[in-house]
Amino acid sequence: MIQNFHSFKVLQSNIILSMGKKTAAIIGSGGLIGSQLLRHLSEDPEYGTIRTLVRWPATPLHPKQEEKLVDFNDAESILLALVDVAVVFCAIGTTLKKVGGDRKRYWQIDHDIPLRVCRMALEAGCREMVLVSAIGANSSSSNFYLQLKGKTEEDLAATGMPSLHIMQPSLLLGQRKEHRRMETIGQRIMKPASSLLSGSWLKYRAIDAGEVASAMIEAVHTGRTGVFRYTWKEMKELSDRYTSDH
Repeated sequence: MIQNFHSFKVLQSNIILSMGKKTAAIIGSGGLIGSQLLRHLSEDPEYGTIRTLVRWPATPLHPKQEEKLVDFNDAESILLALVDVAVVFCAIGTTLKKVGGDRKRYWQIDHDIPLRVCRMALEAGCREMVLVSAIGANSSSSNFYLQLKGKTEEDLAATGMPSLHIMQPSLLLGQRKEHRRMETIGQRIMKPASSLLSGSWLKYRAIDAGEVASAMIEAVHTGRTGVFRYTWKEMKELSDRYTSDH
């Protein structure tokens, strides 16, 4: 059924996209970066619809926002939600605390969902995806978190998504809806100390979540194809360019 659906929807998507503004999809729109993405994209004239793929219903915050309830364990549910989408922004993520220390569940959220979304985006005719990962991501790392992020990056790149942009921030600055004690402590330490980091340490500077979000959008504006990774310096440059143009 997915193959037949694919052929029809790719044709339909191309027709619709040629008629007007782009539709962007956000995975993780309720998070620190995702909420900033929603705000920026809603104000961007290039996008006519901002489709938020969510597990539970929420009140749409913007006129352009179109909410889709999705079962992220069901490929067809994801596929249906990605019809006519030009670009997918993925900022989904959890913590060990939120999953009760269950590493398998952690992996399902931070790895399996982005990978499944990427594959279904391709089926739906989407050719661009932007992912929030982490500095130091490495599938061979002995650190579970960095291994998870590295494996996610590798597997998404292997799908053949024509344009894949990967953001690798260090500590994020901003106010989350939920309290993360260690992150709050890290922000207090790193915010004033970040300016002291230079050279090969520059990539470890803390960065505002809003800047990561604007960098994600500007990365798409570059129109480049391939797999690209961005650390602090590149994200700041993209964010500054986006801000100057808007």
